[in-house]
Amino acid sequence: MLSKSIICTVCPMGCNMNVSGEDQNVVDFKIDGNKCNRGVDYAIKEITNPTRVLTSTVAISNAFINRIPVKSSEPIPKALLKEAMKIIGTIVVQAPQTSGDLIVKDILGTGVDIIASRSLDKI
Repeated sequence: MLSKSIICTVCPMGCNMNVSGEDQNVVDFKIDGNKCNRGVDYAIKEITNPTRVLTSTVAISNAFINRIPVKSSEPIPKALLKEAMKIIGTIVVQAPQTSGDLIVKDILGTGVDIIASRSLDKI
């Protein structure tokens, strides 16, 4: 029997929801505590395939600071976060970089890119 408490993060209301069911079959879920339909969609996604936007930093050469913030262009599966961080930890980029520049294309075959989230000029 599946039973999990989830705090919805889709809107500012932060509904405390309970999800229960026989297994991870979406048809069998019972969801209570949501105040809108977006909460239902969030709960189903969180139980069947939780994803997160990955934020981190990578090393940068020839800039006035030694790290540049990066993020995933879309959420990636939560189970892949540690492996993605291992890859990101090995990267060194060269200044200049512009916010939105591609740092890693299609990380771990997810179709999601890692992009710079700040611009940095050369020193």
